[in-house]
Amino acid sequence: MLKKTSTTADYIALEDQYGAHNYHPLPVVLQRGEGVYVWDIDGKRYFDFLAAYSAVNQGHCHPRITAALVDQAERLTLSSRAFHNDCLGPYEQFITEYFGYDKVLPMNTGVEGGETAVKLCRKWAYEVKGVPENEAVVLFVEGNFWGRTLAAISTSTDPSSFQGFGPYMPGFTCIPYNDLKALEEALRNPNVAGFMVEPIQGEAGVVVPDEGYLAKAYALCKKNNVLFIADEVQTGIARTGKLLACNHEGVRPDILILGKALSGGVLPVSAVLADDPIMRCIRPGEHGSTFGGNPLACRVAIAALEVVRDEKLADNAEKLGRIFRKAMAAVIERHPIARLIRGKGLLNALVINDSPEGQVAWNICLGMRDRGLLAKPTHGNIIRFAPPLVINEEQILECVDIIDRTLADF
Repeated sequence: MLKKTSTTADYIALEDQYGAHNYHPLPVVLQRGEGVYVWDIDGKRYFDFLAAYSAVNQGHCHPRITAALVDQAERLTLSSRAFHNDCLGPYEQFITEYFGYDKVLPMNTGVEGGETAVKLCRKWAYEVKGVPENEAVVLFVEGNFWGRTLAAISTSTDPSSFQGFGPYMPGFTCIPYNDLKALEEALRNPNVAGFMVEPIQGEAGVVVPDEGYLAKAYALCKKNNVLFIADEVQTGIARTGKLLACNHEGVRPDILILGKALSGGVLPVSAVLADDPIMRCIRPGEHGSTFGGNPLACRVAIAALEVVRDEKLADNAEKLGRIFRKAMAAVIERHPIARLIRGKGLLNALVINDSPEGQVAWNICLGMRDRGLLAKPTHGNIIRFAPPLVINEEQILECVDIIDRTLADF
């Protein structure tokens, strides 16, 4: 049992001793969050510039979302799908009208959303497109990341994700990202059922494709009777300056996967949206989840989406993202250690002049932590910057100053 005076080192040592070593966190122990800020166990305040990998778009502990959580937690938290409850139907109506689809299949985590989308796509291929049984192919792109289940790592091109976990699931093909010729070639296979893609690759380092890539890829899919599946778990729900990143190019995915900020970071909630010709391919007993669509999640998700709409968080992300990248461009000119800044809205990344195996980006994150800003590297030499979307211009510029002063140390 820890004492009340336990230190940061004590908490970290507990995780090291009793927890699986499948993460490498920045050495800080957080205790409280509100809006764009988090506080550690010693009471030090930080800007959160990761927002739980974009799960906390609405800010930490948003009062409207937590109020919905508490209110529903005192009534009914779980009924399972063995019975109806008075929250699921209203939530399904709300979210389908919100995003403009016929149907939603509620799940819990982002990777469950991806798995659901793949199952839906395969079932549609056999029942509607007429692909021979067990021959459906789903296309993915190099650098993708949608989780660490066996299906997800079977699509991965990152050795740290897939090495040592084979054999891998068949029926998946990877092609280069942002390469329309490769997609066109792959679509010549008549058994291709779907193309699953992140509009912006988050975990790969906020890789933004060429303008027009999504719209042209969508058109190629339509031409070949292939489902366009958008993994918007990280890019969706206002993060990139639009409600969905696909909205930047006017693309309406055949299957849309949402997660993370769908609950405002309060509990795991994900959703897969599609129209009737696709969603009706799934029948009772063929897919589900004990917790999927639970009353608590339904109430929380409605509140989370209302906050995004009512507080115009997409507009704020668009405006402040431009301010952030412009200010960071000036910072980069002063510091040769920084190579470039890229992104859309408030999903951005700073590329450091170092090898992916180097330690410079990690040390920069430690320096920013010491100055009151939390971020974390991805792929070694890339630092992702994704603050809660409730941040304001004064706070953004204060964070740019922290980054500027930290880079000066290197």
